[in-house]
Amino acid sequence: MVNLNFAKKYVGEKILQETLNYLVKNPEQNIPKLAALLKKIAVNKNHKKIIEAILQSYNQNLNTRKYINRVLTEINPYVRQKMVTNFVINNWLIGVPQKKKKIEELGVNIPFTILIDPTSACNLRCEGCWAGAQMKHDTLSYELLDRILTEAKELGIYWIVMSGGEPFAYPHLFEIAEKHNDMAFMLYTNGTFINNEVAGKIVELGNITPAISLEGWKEQTDARRGESVFDKIVSAMDRLHSRGVLFGVSLTITRENYKEVTSDNFIEFLINKGAIYGWSFHYIPIGRNPNTDLMLKPDQRAYLIERVNHLRTHNPLMLMDFWNDGEYTQGCIAGGRSYFHITPSGKVTPCAFAQFTCDNIKEKSLLDVLKSPLFTAYQKRQPFCENHLRPCPIIDNPDALKEIVEESGAHPLYPGADAIISEDTNVFLNKKAAQWAKVSDPIWDKKVKKSEAIK
Repeated sequence: MVNLNFAKKYVGEKILQETLNYLVKNPEQNIPKLAALLKKIAVNKNHKKIIEAILQSYNQNLNTRKYINRVLTEINPYVRQKMVTNFVINNWLIGVPQKKKKIEELGVNIPFTILIDPTSACNLRCEGCWAGAQMKHDTLSYELLDRILTEAKELGIYWIVMSGGEPFAYPHLFEIAEKHNDMAFMLYTNGTFINNEVAGKIVELGNITPAISLEGWKEQTDARRGESVFDKIVSAMDRLHSRGVLFGVSLTITRENYKEVTSDNFIEFLINKGAIYGWSFHYIPIGRNPNTDLMLKPDQRAYLIERVNHLRTHNPLMLMDFWNDGEYTQGCIAGGRSYFHITPSGKVTPCAFAQFTCDNIKEKSLLDVLKSPLFTAYQKRQPFCENHLRPCPIIDNPDALKEIVEESGAHPLYPGADAIISEDTNVFLNKKAAQWAKVSDPIWDKKVKKSEAIK
């Protein structure tokens, strides 16, 4: 198996390198040629359909063409090669069959990725940060993180997401990325540590992609993150863009900024600064000084369904919405289904927002953690709702999280984390969930009917 994977990796890298070099020379002409060739030689009917859909989109949709051309021409060749190799060859060609075999052998689900907070240290004190309510500061040792990543690869996981705290404040970050240079790392970061030296190191390693957090323009971002943070972020983006780093953004969406961060001007600004992708998070009332008044209203969330889809089809920026994109993930992805969360103290939670735990990675192997009763309780209820526009067990199906915690015997990550399932909060969230159900159910029914008609 080791020799087979090595052969796949070696041959795959050589072919991939030649293919990327071929495409870069003339994307407009060569991408359709390559897609047509792959369609002819593809054996699997589903693969033929996927290739046909990509080719059709490239030929007919100017935005798709612009996006692919951006990735091919704006990203540093080494970074592009390294990220595609780690994500496509290691994570898919090698990792997916490896995961499938392990799942059959071990009888436990293996997720697509792991969210790891290597440190709780941070130079900012942002309102509503999920790590902000924890009083004790912790950091994963190099040896522990190395062990986690080694065990992850043994299970077929080659894509790691990091948050914090601030991942660039972790003293062993570059050392660990260099040792595990066959993995791809995406880092949620405030961007303020990205100076010239750090930007250069990211290019040198090639397997790190930062996702920089923003709340909108300067006023909104600085109001939550601190004075002059927006200006520092803009400077960081310029450093990354000028070096050809593959990077994106992370947007926390509230009822105050939902139109600002999805405006044409703001999206154009992100593209011009070099962002290739973006993640949007609906505000969840946890962490430091949670404020339920910032939660999106049902009409605002409905607005975002149409607006984000419009942005995706009219701009060369891949924007993903964790909550409203539940239709693409078949509901909630947490609880070890597609990902789970490891905190700086080693405690394991089903999700960054569901802050309850049964296990500590310091005391158990990664495989044993995946057998957690907390994850079992999660997975047997997924999806939490047939309407995938209501995927979340926190804000869309609040009773589910309460049941999961009680059934699994999980305890709060820190004092006060269980406030989210307290009686008063549960009543409030159920009221909010019912309001969203009233608005989203007709939208979902329409989507289902449209999908069935296409079939």
